[in-house]
Amino acid sequence: MRVNTNMNALLAHNSTTKNSALAGNSMEKISSGLRITKAGDDAAGLAISEKMRSQIRGLDQANRNVQDGISMIQTTEGALEEAANVAQRMRELGVQAGNDTLEAADRAKIKTEIDALGEELLKISHETKFNGQQVLSAAATDKVVQAGANGETRTVGAVDLEGLAGTLTNGTIDADGVVADVDIALADGDEARAFITAVDTALTAINEGRAQLGATQNRLEYTQNNLTTSSENLTAAESRIRDVDVAKEMVNLSKLNILTQASQAMISQANQQPQSVLQLLR
Repeated sequence: MRVNTNMNALLAHNSTTKNSALAGNSMEKISSGLRITKAGDDAAGLAISEKMRSQIRGLDQANRNVQDGISMIQTTEGALEEAANVAQRMRELGVQAGNDTLEAADRAKIKTEIDALGEELLKISHETKFNGQQVLSAAATDKVVQAGANGETRTVGAVDLEGLAGTLTNGTIDADGVVADVDIALADGDEARAFITAVDTALTAINEGRAQLGATQNRLEYTQNNLTTSSENLTAAESRIRDVDVAKEMVNLSKLNILTQASQAMISQANQQPQSVLQLLR
């Protein structure tokens, strides 16, 4: 038996220190809900988890981008619907003006309304905006939607309602939204019938634009659903890597607490052993 160096007490102390540290780590995991709280817990797992988190955030932002794209399409399509209603009314008036039973004064009254409707078409093309950007003017361009966590994109095609309205009405609209030179020829039945043909051409273009926007919206909605599903699945995968199994960790913490208490008890026992040397001296 050695008096100066109590190896049993040292071993018990080392066990206490080790188990206390492990118990502290276990409590940190339980309180944070994470299995990996620092790189030392699982370096490879942390690297994979961080990559997944980056992708998840990218997918969620792409989802919001796609929603903005859908909103822009809905704004544009709604304006085109109103433009189609205006054009339909113009066509109806054109058919009325094509009737040779009308006098010149009658056609003049019809022309007044048609000219006003033509101005409204130009106004719609100029004033329809999404987030401050014109979407139906001659200056409107295709919009690219960032629709993925990396470089994936979708394109929303532009519709030039201003050009259609200008051709139909012979009018223009400036940067300030001022309409000028709207003058639709309706002097006789032949001009009225020519106007009907022009309206039909404009309506065809408007309907094609609406169909194009509708197809793009459907595609974006499928893209949105896919982004949502991908984000959910990747979040679940990242959780399996990084999050702690609370039940399992509670069992581990209980074991470590028992071992810590046992090693503390052994320190007490080991510290009493040198006292037995005194018995030899009595």
